[in-house]
Amino acid sequence: MTLPVVLAFVGMLAIMLVGMPVAVSMAAVGVLGGIAAFGRPFVDSIAPVIWGTLNENLLTCIPLFVLLGELLLRSGIADRMYVALSAWLGGLPGGLLHTNIGCCALFAATSGSSVATAATIGTVALPSLHARGYSMRASLGSLAAGGTLGILIPPSVNMIVYGSLTNNSIGKLFIAGIIPGLLLTACFMLYIYANAVFGTTTKRESTLPLAERLRTLVHLVPPLVVFGIVMGSLYFGIATATESAALGVLVALFFVWRTGRLNRAVLETCFVQTARITGMIMLIIVAAFILNLTIGLTGIADAITKWVTSFGLSATVMLLALTLFYLILGMFMDVLSMQVATIPITYPIVTALGVDPIWYGIYIVLMCELGMITPPVGMNLFVVHGIRPDKGGIEDAIWGALPYAVIMILFTFTLMALPSLATWLPGKMY
Repeated sequence: MTLPVVLAFVGMLAIMLVGMPVAVSMAAVGVLGGIAAFGRPFVDSIAPVIWGTLNENLLTCIPLFVLLGELLLRSGIADRMYVALSAWLGGLPGGLLHTNIGCCALFAATSGSSVATAATIGTVALPSLHARGYSMRASLGSLAAGGTLGILIPPSVNMIVYGSLTNNSIGKLFIAGIIPGLLLTACFMLYIYANAVFGTTTKRESTLPLAERLRTLVHLVPPLVVFGIVMGSLYFGIATATESAALGVLVALFFVWRTGRLNRAVLETCFVQTARITGMIMLIIVAAFILNLTIGLTGIADAITKWVTSFGLSATVMLLALTLFYLILGMFMDVLSMQVATIPITYPIVTALGVDPIWYGIYIVLMCELGMITPPVGMNLFVVHGIRPDKGGIEDAIWGALPYAVIMILFTFTLMALPSLATWLPGKMY
């Protein structure tokens, strides 16, 4: 049983690496494997799976959260948010690099995408950083790493995908990501501070008068209000994940209207982009469920779980091995590919070893974050490199992001030692 599974998994990865779309690769392996095992009856069982997946009300929150991020992106709120945070954080050692991290974290609280976070904040920040003489390596590294917070700080599309694949509460996953997301943001900023204080060069902006800084706080109101309503309604049990997403969209529409940019062109752009992104995600999810059907009917997941647990590994040793596995895999695969290809296999194993499923969701997201800044296929590295104003080489983004990758690995070990960082807050939900 083990050899065919390994060959199928390697074959699927090979198909993805040669450029075949993720959804096609997974569906092909799932369908061919199912037909080989059960023949024609397997084909008849695919349609109910597809219908059941696409008819799941919970997945409605994916287009809503994508639309929420698009509305705030197209309305110019991110530009004003950067100005406000630079007034408060620019005076610290490290200057606007702190603003990069803080702005990415705040924008991540309204956008479920790391790529959108890195691209949006990078477009706003890089021209100013370049004009002020900041090291391009440090600037690109902070933006690439800060962008990864988009899938850890809720709302997060990747948490929704994990929840749908494992049948876990999306609301609990969102709440579980708050404390780790804030702590990782603080770790990034602490590194920037220490590097500026003990490094060879120190960059900081002049401190603005208090009255002027207070006036900029109004620009932070929209993202904070949206985040408060979405997370507050989830935490207090007022709304489901889909309902909280709808509330967030309504509030975002109000703020876009207040900026004077609520017009047909903006709405058309937002809706078209939302449809494109949602279509891609839903195709991958459907393909993942087809593959899961094959895995479930053939008993592969159960067999692998029994085989791995027969070695008598502790949960900690297993997670350390998975960390190395995901570190290598993240160098060659994008985030959604990693999730849908590995979760159906690794999830039963770790839960059989007693790992909390909500905690494991945060762990998976951290591993996906790491994959976004590890070469050669680190998506955020390409995003920030593509918008840099001086047209230099991508090695600046790679070396600039390397310290943050180390910080993520160390933070993952901390999360293993202190799992309550991710499980305490969801346990207090109403």
